[in-house]
Formats: sequence, structure tokens, C-alpha cells
Amino acid sequence: MHRRRWAILGVLMLSLLIVVLDNSILNVAIKTISTPAPTGLGATQGELEWAINSYTLVFAGLLFSAGLLGDRLGRKKVLLGGLAVFGVGSALAAFSGSPGELIAFRAVMGLGAAFVMPATLAVLMNVFERDEQPKAIGIWAGGVGLAIAIGPITGGVLLDHFWWGSVFLINVPIVLLALALMLWLAPDSRDPNPGRLDPVGVVLSVVGLVLLVYGIIKGGQLADFTDPAVLGTIAAGLAVLAAFVVFEKRSDHPSIDVTYFKNKVFSASVGVIALVFFALMGVTFFSVFYTQSVRGYSPLQTGLLMLPLAAAQMIFAPRARLLVDRFGNRATTTGAMLLIAATLAAFATFEADTPIWLLEVVFFLMGAAMAHIMTPISVVIMQALPREKAGSASALSNTFRQVGGALGVAVLGSVMSTAYRGGIEDKLTVLPEGVRHTAGESIEATLGVADRLGSRGEALVGPAHDAFLHAMHVTALWGTGVAVLGAVVVALCLPGRPTAPQEGEGERKLVAAE
Repeated sequence: MHRRRWAILGVLMLSLLIVVLDNSILNVAIKTISTPAPTGLGATQGELEWAINSYTLVFAGLLFSAGLLGDRLGRKKVLLGGLAVFGVGSALAAFSGSPGELIAFRAVMGLGAAFVMPATLAVLMNVFERDEQPKAIGIWAGGVGLAIAIGPITGGVLLDHFWWGSVFLINVPIVLLALALMLWLAPDSRDPNPGRLDPVGVVLSVVGLVLLVYGIIKGGQLADFTDPAVLGTIAAGLAVLAAFVVFEKRSDHPSIDVTYFKNKVFSASVGVIALVFFALMGVTFFSVFYTQSVRGYSPLQTGLLMLPLAAAQMIFAPRARLLVDRFGNRATTTGAMLLIAATLAAFATFEADTPIWLLEVVFFLMGAAMAHIMTPISVVIMQALPREKAGSASALSNTFRQVGGALGVAVLGSVMSTAYRGGIEDKLTVLPEGVRHTAGESIEATLGVADRLGSRGEALVGPAHDAFLHAMHVTALWGTGVAVLGAVVVALCLPGRPTAPQEGEGERKLVAAE
């Protein structure tokens, strides 16, 4: 047992902080980035979705190979390299001159993050004994809540005082601090029998996901999923992903060992992670526009409004194991999934004048539910494989999380774009024909055109708000359905209450914790 394991856990949480911090900061900044220069980059909704998903897809596509490289070369070395690449990508993203440059540099950040995330959990599993791992993972998961809390507030403060690029530049000093502490404290470790790398599998998975997500986002932009280009791109993505699965099954050194998925509990666990982040990322994407574009809050105020979500995660994540000890994984996680579904459904009732405290209650309950899903599910996944395969287990967990999040932004973002265009289209007939399509893509596009028209554009503001609220309600109900599906999967597949000997062990842990 490593004598400095708790200090090492603190450094690992700092490394994790920047990866999660980046996405939570960006969530507050997307409205600013969507405004025309010089305030922002004038990014369309589709470009905003790609700014999020270029990071996420590279992250997801390379996670497993990054875990294998850590097992082969040493987890500490890979973590240090990932941090350095992430820092460089952050600095470049801060000074992007166009949405295209931002999308490209976000992909570089995703490359670095892919090597950071699995290495943090792999090092954790190596320095903690099995009986302390659930507690350590709970604290590690609580660090995600801390990042979610710090990110929006930090982003709001920066946007109030500096230009939009500061939300990326802030990563650089955190990276430098994490590098110094990691060099000083963390031990290196590696798998004595590492697997071979799988470049063909990596390429197939990334290409397939990019084609699939591109087709979904394009369908939302056109508000027409029957367009031949959209259907063709989606079909091509699914075909490449099918080829990836076939290749992995036949390979003697697959990126993803599909035999793991014969275990019903393991398959259900990673599937639930994907479904949770599918629903959550999509809702987070539209909630920023609800608070800023419809309700009129500033980026800093929006960040403060999201505090209950983060506070609940920090409070409950380290304690979720106690509920699991008492009621079992199935009851705890199913209840949490149903609570997630209820909070998403609540968004379908929100209007422009809904009391803001109701939003705060919904965010708090959502954070509490997330804590009681991610902590027990992470423990199940990490303990399903031997310790020397910790990098692979971490990579699988995070791959499904990132793919679920990317598809959530793409699918729910496209649902929102389609529903919004349907609600605003007949109000845009007052505009010149050349700008109607662009103005109908999102609420920010409509409000931007209205602002340029001056007094003539004021008549578009009310209909834009109404169309957005309708689109938000439709999108929230889609997210609710996904969460309910996750609850069904958990209820059918996860284990129930532990057996009698395990209950005794759980009681001893509870007494020790108290």
C-alpha cells in the first residue's frame, strides 16, 4: 500500500479537474462564442456542437489505445504527456480566429485528455488496495463535481472581464501545476503483459463515430433527416462501426475486447454510463441558452445557477457507497436513474417566467442522482477486470461516457434545432429569403438577425423565445425517455442486495466510515 496514496489522489484529481473543467467552462461560454466578432466567433449551432464533439470524439476514439499505451509505457509517463498536449491545445484554442480553428484545436485538446483520463484511474487502482478502492473512487468522482462547480463560475468571471479565449487559456497554469506535482509525487506503473496496439481499430472507431455524428448534426441543421446526404452519411457511419465490431471480434489484439460484454453486469454498467451522459450533455447544451438567451442571465450568473448541480455531486459522490452497502447496486442505481428522468421531465414544464428556485431544485436533484449512478457504476466496472488491466477498464468506462455525451449533443441538439426551426419558420417570412435559413437554425441566430434589423427586428424576439421554449420541451422529453430506458436496463441487469457475508462487510465499512 503506497504511503503517499492520499496525496497522490489529490494530484490525480487536479489532473482530472482540467479535463472536466474544460467542458463545464465551455458550456457557459457557448452563447458568447456564438455571437458575432469581435465579442465571439459568430459560430452557428452546428459549429458549436462540433466545438464540443471534436474534443469528445477524439477523446473517446483514442481512450482505449491511450490506456494500452499507459499499460505498456508507464501510466505516469503517459499522464505527463497527455497533460502537456492538453495545455498546448488549450493555448492554441484560446487564440482561434474562426470556428474552424476552434474545432481543430479542441480536437488537439481531446487528444491530450484521452491520455489523462484513463491514467488517473489506473494510477489510483495501483496505489490503493482493493478494500480502499471504492472510497478512493468515490472521492475521485467527487472531484468531477468540484470541476462542474468551479468551471461555470470561473468561466462566468473570465467572460465578465476578458475575451472568450480566456476560458481556454486558464487551463495552462493548472496544467503546469499538475505536471510539477505529478513529477514529484506519483509513482510509475505498467502492465507486465501489456496488449498490442490496434491502429486499424482506432481508425475505424473514430471514422465511424465522426460520420455518424456528422450525419446527425447535418440533419438537424437542414431540419430534414430524409435528405439523401444525411441518410448516406449516417448509414456510412453505422457501416464503419459495424466493420469495427467485426474486426475487433476477429483480432488477437483488439482495442476493445468484446468478450467483456458477455458479462451482463459489465455490459449494463457501461451502457448506463452512455445513456446518462447522452441525456445529461444534451440537456446541459440547451439549459445555457435557456438561462442566458431567454431568462437574460449573464455568464457568471449562469455559472452560479449551476452550483447546486455540482454541490450535490460533491456531497453525495463520496457517500454513495454507503447506500449501495445497504440497498445494493440495483435499487440504488435504478432509483437514481428514475430521479434523472424526473429532473429532465421538469425542463419540459419550464417557461420564461418559471421561478428560478425551481431550476435550482432540479439541478440539485440531478447532481444527487448523478452521484448515486457514477460512483457505484465506476466501482463495478473497475473491479470487473484485474488490477493490471486498470487502464483498459478505465478506458472502456470513459469511452462509453464520451460517446454517449457526443451522441447526446448531436441527437438532442439536432432535435432542438429541428423543433426550433419548425416553431419559428413561419415568423421569418419578413426577412429576405437569403437569410431565412440561417436565422432559423437557433435562437441566437434569430436574435442576431433581429438585433441587426434594429426596431424592425423587435417583432422576432418574442416568437424566438416561444419557439425555443417549445424546442426545449420537446428535447427534454426525448432526454427523459433515454433516462427511463437506462432505469430499465439497470433494474434488469445489475445485481441486487449483497449476500449475507457481504452485508456484514458493508456494515463494518459503514462503522469505519462513521
